[in-house]
Amino acid sequence: MKTELNLQHDPAGWRNVPASSKPIDRAKVEKLLASEWERFEATTGGSGSHNARAKKALPLGVTSSFQHWDPYPISIVSAKGAYVKDVDGRKLLDLSMGFGAMLVGHLHPKVIAAAKKAMRSVGTLFVTPAPIATEAAERFKKRFGLDMIRFTNSGTESTMYAIRTARAVTGKKAIVKVEGGYHGGYDPLQVSVKPALDEIGDAHAPTPQVPFDVEPGEVFTVPYNNLERLQEIFIEHGDRIACFVVEPVVENLSIIMPDAGYLKSVRELCDKYSIALIFDEVKTGLTAGVAGAAKKLGVEPDIICLAKSIGGGFPLAAFGGKQKYMDAVVDGRMAHFGTYNGNPLVMAAAIAVDELATEAAVGKAEAINIETLKKLDAVIAKYELPAHTIGFGVKGAVIWSETPVRNYRDFKATDFEVAELSWLWGVNRGVLTPPGLDEQWLVSLAHKQSDMDKLVDSFTELAKALRS
Repeated sequence: MKTELNLQHDPAGWRNVPASSKPIDRAKVEKLLASEWERFEATTGGSGSHNARAKKALPLGVTSSFQHWDPYPISIVSAKGAYVKDVDGRKLLDLSMGFGAMLVGHLHPKVIAAAKKAMRSVGTLFVTPAPIATEAAERFKKRFGLDMIRFTNSGTESTMYAIRTARAVTGKKAIVKVEGGYHGGYDPLQVSVKPALDEIGDAHAPTPQVPFDVEPGEVFTVPYNNLERLQEIFIEHGDRIACFVVEPVVENLSIIMPDAGYLKSVRELCDKYSIALIFDEVKTGLTAGVAGAAKKLGVEPDIICLAKSIGGGFPLAAFGGKQKYMDAVVDGRMAHFGTYNGNPLVMAAAIAVDELATEAAVGKAEAINIETLKKLDAVIAKYELPAHTIGFGVKGAVIWSETPVRNYRDFKATDFEVAELSWLWGVNRGVLTPPGLDEQWLVSLAHKQSDMDKLVDSFTELAKALRS
C-alpha cells in the first residue's frame, strides 16, 4: 500500500491554507513577546501569589502537570456558562472548556439540577447495579452505535482497559500507536508522546521513545497519515500486534485531520491482519458531533474510548464497542473493576448531558465554530500571515504554518514562538485557550458568536501589531 502525499483532508473537517503569505519579522515577535509577558505579570499578581502558596503542597503548584506554565499559570476561582473568573477578579472567555469536558458549559442548570437531585434523593455511591447506570449505558450505547459499554472514571482508564480487552480477544500483546500521540497515563501509551526529534530517528520509520519511568512492553510507533508504514509494521509484526490505538482526529497536536480515505484504509488493514482498531475519542466524542468522530468520519472501530464531553464536568469515561470484544468482559477474559464506576451522581449528570447534546444544539455550536474559522481566515489573508485554520466539530485552531500539518514531524516544524505570542496575546485580553502552543479552542453550547468574536478581535489586533 504505497502512501502518496495527500493534501486532501477528510471532508468531515475544516482546513484552509492560504495560497500565499509573507514572513514575520522575528525581532518584532521577540519584542512583542517580552512586552506581553511583562503585561501578564503586571496584571496577574494574585495568580502568582497563589502559585507560590500552592507549590508548597502540590508539585509545580498544580493538580495535573499540563496546568503549569512559566512563570505561573492563571488560577481560577469560579466559572459560569462560557466564562471563568480568576483570583485577580478578571473575567475571561474560556475557550479551553476542560478540553471538551465542559461541552454544555460551566454550571449548566440542567446538569446541576440532575446532580442535586441525585445527592438529595438517589445517592452518590452504591457499589451495586443501579437503574440510573443502566439508563445512562443504554443512552450512550444507542448514541454511539455500540454493542455494549462499560463506564470508567478517566480517559486513562478507558484506553488502558480497551488495550487489555484487545489483548484478551486477539491473544496478542504488542500495540501500535501514532508518533506524538497522547492517550493517557497507561505505560504503553507513554511511548513517543511529543518526543524530541533527535531521539526518534527517521520520519518514515520512527524509533519509539520510551521514558525512563515507563515499562511499556512491545510498542511500535507510526506516523499519522502514513498507510505505507502502518502496513510495513503489520506485515512484519502482525502476528504479535493486538491493536492499533489512534485518535481518529489527532487533538493533542493542535488538530490534525486524517487524509481523505486514510481511516477507511486503516480499517481495512486492521481487518486484514486481525488487529483490533481502537479509536481514542476521549477528546473528540460529542465535540466531534452528536455521535462522535467515528460516525462523522464514517469508519467503525472495534472499540471506542470516551470521556470528557459525556460527563458535563463530572469524572466520567467509558469504553465500548463490538460484541466480539466486549464479550471478553462478560466471560472474564478481561476483568474490569472500579469502585466508582457508574456511580449515581455522575450518571445523573451524564443523562442530563445526553438530553442537552441534541443534533440542533451541537449543530448550532459547530456553525458558530465554522463562522469563527471563516472570520479568522479573512484576517490571515488580509495580513498575509504564515498560518492557517483547522477545525473539527466544535473545536478549532490557528496553526502557524504555511503548509498543512499531517503528522507529528509537521507539527514540530510549526512556528512555536509566534504560537506562544498568539496564545499569550489572547490571555492578556481575556481570551483563555489551553497552554501548550497549539491554541485549540472549543465552542461550547454556552458560547455565542459574540463571544467567539472576542477571539477574532484579539487575533486581528495581533495581526496588526505583527505587520505594523
